[in-house]
Amino acid sequence: MNTQAHLIIGTAAFAKPNRWKINLAAIAGSLVPDLSLYVLSVYYLFFAGVSPGIVFGQMYFSDQWQSIFSVDNSFFVWGIIAGAGFYFKNDVVKIFGLAGCLHLALDLPLHNDDGRAHFWPLSDWIYSSPISYWDPNHYGNIFGPLEAILCIILCVILVFRFRSIKARAGIILLGFLETFFIFMNVLNPL
Repeated sequence: MNTQAHLIIGTAAFAKPNRWKINLAAIAGSLVPDLSLYVLSVYYLFFAGVSPGIVFGQMYFSDQWQSIFSVDNSFFVWGIIAGAGFYFKNDVVKIFGLAGCLHLALDLPLHNDDGRAHFWPLSDWIYSSPISYWDPNHYGNIFGPLEAILCIILCVILVFRFRSIKARAGIILLGFLETFFIFMNVLNPL
C-alpha cells in the first residue's frame, strides 16, 4: 500500500479534532514502517548517485535493507509499543503503536514479491501475497484503484471531521498524491 494511503487510513482510524498529540501519533505510526525505505532511497538516489534500477531492483532486496525493514515492519515491535501504551495508560504511545500495527496489517495482504518479514524476530519468513497494490501482474490494476477510491472516501470524511485549513490542506494533498500515483501506475504500469 502506498505510504500516503497508510497516512490517510491511519488518520481516519485514530485522529480526532483538537487532539494534536494523538493526531501526530496516528500520523507518525502510519509513516514510520515506511520511513527507513525513504531515508535509504533518498540517500542512495540523491547523495550516492545510485540508479533507481539498482536501488529498487537490488538494494531493496539486499539482506542489509531487509534486516532494517524487518525491525520497523515487525508486528512484535509494534505490538510491544501498542501494549506499552495500554499498560501505562498512555494514549499517544498506544495510538502510535496501533497505527503501526494497522500499517502492517494493510501491507501484509498487498505485497507480492516486495513484502517484509512482519514476524521478526521469531521468523524471517516473508509472505508473498497473490495480490499486489501496484503490480498489474498481481491485480494491482484492480486493487490500486480500489485503494485510491477508499482513500478518496476517507479524505472526504476527514475534511468534514477536521475544520482547520492546515488539516484540510494536508488531507487534500494526501488524497491528490494517492490518486495521482495510483492512476499513473494504472495508465503506465512498470
